[in-house]
Amino acid sequence: MELSYLGILLIIASFVVGWFLSYVKSRFEVGKYKKELKDFQEHLNRQMKITGEGSRNLEADLEKLRKENENLRISVKTLGQKPGRAEVRLLNIYDGALRKMMLNAPGFSGAWEASLQEAEREYEENEKGFKSIIKKVFSPSLAHNTEPKKIEQTKEGFN
Repeated sequence: MELSYLGILLIIASFVVGWFLSYVKSRFEVGKYKKELKDFQEHLNRQMKITGEGSRNLEADLEKLRKENENLRISVKTLGQKPGRAEVRLLNIYDGALRKMMLNAPGFSGAWEASLQEAEREYEENEKGFKSIIKKVFSPSLAHNTEPKKIEQTKEGFN
């Protein structure tokens, strides 16, 4: 098994040809992967632009809502400091506490709640204007005396 120069040259030539063919094949594959990578980068850039625009819009909306919220908070504080508002607030708190106490207390609370609801209903009717129109059209005595008068009958009337 003697190697001659021609055999050695053939072996070297086959290595060179194999290397050249693998180099050409790898260049085609690298080109294909570069094209695919370029497509992925373009897609990623589009997605980042879309996401960036959406984030900017959300940030702008959030900032606008924060300013609006702050303005409304200041308005509520200002309205709460008008004369008489503290008293109305305290009155509402006392009213709520009184109602809770009346519901939990036995006896008097049922009648009290019924009369309270009736008074509220009358107050709302006055606010709506229906009763006030009746009071203006008819004399005040008729507006207050809406219940029929009881006729007292004596023993003599039944004879």
